[in-house]
Amino acid sequence: MSIYAISDLHLANSDNCKALIELSHFDDDWLILAGDIGETEEHLRFALSVLTQKFKKIVWTPGNHDLWTYRFNKSMLKGENKYQRLVSICHKYGVTTPEDEYPVYSDKELLYIVIPILTLYDYSFRPDFVKEGTEVEWASESGVICADEDLLIPEPYSSIKDWCRARCSYTEQRLASIDKSIPKIMINHYPLLKELGKIYTYPRFSIWCGTTLTEKWLDLFNVKIAVYGHLHIRSSKIVNGIKHEEVSFGYPNQWDHSKDMQYYLRKIV
Repeated sequence: MSIYAISDLHLANSDNCKALIELSHFDDDWLILAGDIGETEEHLRFALSVLTQKFKKIVWTPGNHDLWTYRFNKSMLKGENKYQRLVSICHKYGVTTPEDEYPVYSDKELLYIVIPILTLYDYSFRPDFVKEGTEVEWASESGVICADEDLLIPEPYSSIKDWCRARCSYTEQRLASIDKSIPKIMINHYPLLKELGKIYTYPRFSIWCGTTLTEKWLDLFNVKIAVYGHLHIRSSKIVNGIKHEEVSFGYPNQWDHSKDMQYYLRKIV
């Protein structure tokens, strides 16, 4: 039995949908979905209807795209309400979310608590010289702006920063109640370390790539493996003895169509 991971399926793209359908079966294995399945409830339902037939267990956390709301679509839910709707869809398919009891993976001598989290970001992945409150202005000076500024509506919170901090407080309270001696696999859409939130072609995009509030959790809660996406830069790095796995699939121009989606699954355990 193994744990695989992938993120950023972006199922608004037909090539990605086709690759998902053609994915092989892993009937004894778990799959981590680390966000950005798509932009709509239908994208999530489609993904889960396929993947729950191919894997023994699915563990999901949303990305920013999953939480987007198109302002012209008056019927789309916003912010926390949309997140809770996605959670309810996952529950219909028996999928574990950040709101559920954290599952325990046990195989032979391996034992991990698997922890999906939703933290968003608070612009704290900014350079030290950028004054708090001016991050978006600073990023936009170089022509970089994240679509979240229009499409990620944080209702009922006053800002994404406030939503992020509420989620981090909620998550930290839950983590504090777990046996610290058991190693953890932590799953977030965003990297948990500031140093991993850099996209070197667009360095100012880092402000939309996580929060420094998560950094202390790695040692405090005995995290051995951190799984994330968002950057669309697949990598596997060890920082201070902790393995950090960026597992993005990406847009059609970011993956090799001579290979199938199975090639892009990362074996975590």
